[in-house]
Amino acid sequence: MSTERSYPLYRSPLLEVEAHLVDGRIRVKLRGPLSAMPQVRSSVEMFEGQIPAHAGEELCLSTWLPPLGSRAFDRLAKSQLKALLGLRTPDQVTISITEECPNRCQHCALPDSGQKLCLSPEAVRKVIDQVLDLGTTTVIFDGGEPTLYKELPDVVRHVDGRAVSTLFTSGAGFSSTLADKLKEAGLYAVNVSLDSPVAEEHDLMRGRSGVFEDAMRAAENALAAGLLVDLYVVLRPENVCHLQRFHDLAREVGAHELTFFEVVPTGRWMGKKDVALSDRDHAALQHFVACADAPRIFSVPDALRRFGCFAGRSWMHITPAGDVYPCACVPQALGNIFKEPVKDIWRKMGSLTYPGSKKCPMRNS
Repeated sequence: MSTERSYPLYRSPLLEVEAHLVDGRIRVKLRGPLSAMPQVRSSVEMFEGQIPAHAGEELCLSTWLPPLGSRAFDRLAKSQLKALLGLRTPDQVTISITEECPNRCQHCALPDSGQKLCLSPEAVRKVIDQVLDLGTTTVIFDGGEPTLYKELPDVVRHVDGRAVSTLFTSGAGFSSTLADKLKEAGLYAVNVSLDSPVAEEHDLMRGRSGVFEDAMRAAENALAAGLLVDLYVVLRPENVCHLQRFHDLAREVGAHELTFFEVVPTGRWMGKKDVALSDRDHAALQHFVACADAPRIFSVPDALRRFGCFAGRSWMHITPAGDVYPCACVPQALGNIFKEPVKDIWRKMGSLTYPGSKKCPMRNS
């Protein structure tokens, strides 16, 4: 028997959008004068036929988006309409609060400088205030390993209802106690990063034995605390053969979403030319994602093909030194939070030429 449930996605005098969950997949209905605009239809219909990350009283389309009906999602919907008029909003801001990390990942985008760089809680709170005022709807805490930052629950709590907060972790230090504290502080989702579904292969890439076990334990602790969980896979030519095993693992641990990201020649792999996926790899990924059932899969390479580069257009990244990049993978500092307001740095990013490009700018270097 078919089951259906409806959720309001966006409502205004000019546009109404509803998401209908039919047999576990999303169907979108649009009404209003703006519903005929091709740009509106393409931005909304990207959800058509998708599997949501979580469906309950709230519908969570993805761990990368605020839940439908929330204040944060309403702000995001408005920023997307503004984008149609050419008005940019840093919807997603990543803050690397510390470079401290017990791992030595071969492909780390932010290798340890040896200076033990770390943003003070006061600096983090000021950044959060500024980006929320700019319209940000997702604040991501990153590192290094952010679980080693003792004030993590405090800075998570500073993200108010205008946005959701998420966390990137290798799993190291993500205890059940910390998971409960972060949930209480308002954390929305946890991205647990993976390089292989095979423990030995994963540990080798991460430069430390036991990090695969840490990742699995982190997913378990996050789920027990009531947090959304995303397994975040960095795809390389060597592990693209594991697409099915990654998806099986996500299902086994109970993850709400599986994200596939193509490794970028940056950080420790700056200048490497042999790390990109081949056309055949991309075709295999695209086919796998199109045919896969739950849990939901988010393919960053597919999003890049469809919408172009988000760096400096709707993404922004802040390093432990306070430098502001268009993206965590694009080490191009356009300013520093200790020298000028974030809004001025964001304005300067409007002059970048690669936002919207169908190719990562780091692959053009």
